[in-house]
Amino acid sequence: MSLQLGLLLAYCVLQVGIGLWIGRGVRTSADFFVAGRGLGPGLLFATFVAANIGAGSTVGATGLGYRDGLAAWWWVGSAGLGSLVLAFTVGPRMRRVATERGFHTLGDYLEHRYGHEVRGTVAVLLWIGTLAILSGQLIALAWVLNVVAGLPKWLGCLAGGSVVILYFTAGGLVTSVWVNVVQATVKVVGFGIALPVVLFRAGGLAALAPSDPGRWSFWQGGDSGLLYLAFLGPAFVVSPGLLQKVYGARDDRAVRLGVGGNALLLLAFAFVPPLLGMAARTLHPSLANQELALPTLFLHDLPPLLGALGLAAVVSAEISAADAILFMLSTSLSQDLYRRFLNPEATDRRVLQVARAAALLGGASGIALAIVSPSVIGVLSFFYTVLSVCLFVPVVAGLYVRRAGTPEAAAAIAAGVAVLVAAQLGTGGHGLAGLTPAFLGLAASAVSFGTVWWFRGRSS
Repeated sequence: MSLQLGLLLAYCVLQVGIGLWIGRGVRTSADFFVAGRGLGPGLLFATFVAANIGAGSTVGATGLGYRDGLAAWWWVGSAGLGSLVLAFTVGPRMRRVATERGFHTLGDYLEHRYGHEVRGTVAVLLWIGTLAILSGQLIALAWVLNVVAGLPKWLGCLAGGSVVILYFTAGGLVTSVWVNVVQATVKVVGFGIALPVVLFRAGGLAALAPSDPGRWSFWQGGDSGLLYLAFLGPAFVVSPGLLQKVYGARDDRAVRLGVGGNALLLLAFAFVPPLLGMAARTLHPSLANQELALPTLFLHDLPPLLGALGLAAVVSAEISAADAILFMLSTSLSQDLYRRFLNPEATDRRVLQVARAAALLGGASGIALAIVSPSVIGVLSFFYTVLSVCLFVPVVAGLYVRRAGTPEAAAAIAAGVAVLVAAQLGTGGHGLAGLTPAFLGLAASAVSFGTVWWFRGRSS
């Protein structure tokens, strides 16, 4: 067994141990769903960083940097810009509404604002889309284990998924937050140390793409660039998993400081994966799979102990993002579907049992999808697009447009998804007139919401 593999295994055991230890104190669904609404700025910052720096932000974005250059900044940078909006506008308002009315999930808010039909529709759509992002995290974990230990992809997905399922089912948001503190620390330290060492090994910034100045373009390079903002930015404003973490904040100040600090870190961190990817292109120009760039760098171009720390940072990124997805899956199924539609009289204890069972089911489904899916970026792009088109307009408009109701939300969701699917299939994912399918879907959603709202206002 190599040093790197041994340390990674020990680190995974540590995370499971912390989760099981803290999970012993979780007795109610309020603890599982919203951590007792007691998260201060520090814990909120840690759990947001842990959730937002995941497979796409590390393995996926480094692969984009390998392929397209500096323009890959927009993959993580868009998340940072979306987080700023969440921190200072949507987040505090959502926290107040959730606290005043005892909401546990985004579905609770959607039903309060638009009715149970919208809640049920969104819950089903999100279950489908959310499995995609969970599988993306597990694929990234599998690539790490493939490079480090030669494990086949299916076994890597199974091993990584098992770690997440074990510690998350113990205590939901409570265990996730405390494990996330460890994971966020490892990420920041690991990538902070690894970047200058890798750049030195590659010959410095001047040695990156010396014959291709276009790879230094910030706004557009290859298929990467500003276009990511259309589907990534809104997703990080209305993601159910992130909003439910906001529900756990103790006050508005915690939201502004914790989520805002996370946004600033993301905007700075966004430069790291593209630079690592460009360095990997210099050091390993013939990789068959661009998503192997990051684990290859950390295994072959860093001293063993430092490489192990870097790989632990990557593993932290994937596992922490995966537990945020399990959080969405388990709370949505138990609260939005089971308690609302199947068993409205369910006791708190029963809902907690269903939430844990849903985490197991969601984790197993994510593992299966990861095994058959080809790439990290592909499945994540699908999830973020669906999330933005389905939720952005209904959630944000619901906070600011008082007269809006079920017809507006239903029209926005239906039109947005219909235009998204038509643009995706009709143009092969390229969009029209420079507008991506995600942007077209968002525009259709907003126009439909506004149109129905205007006609209903005139008729009342």
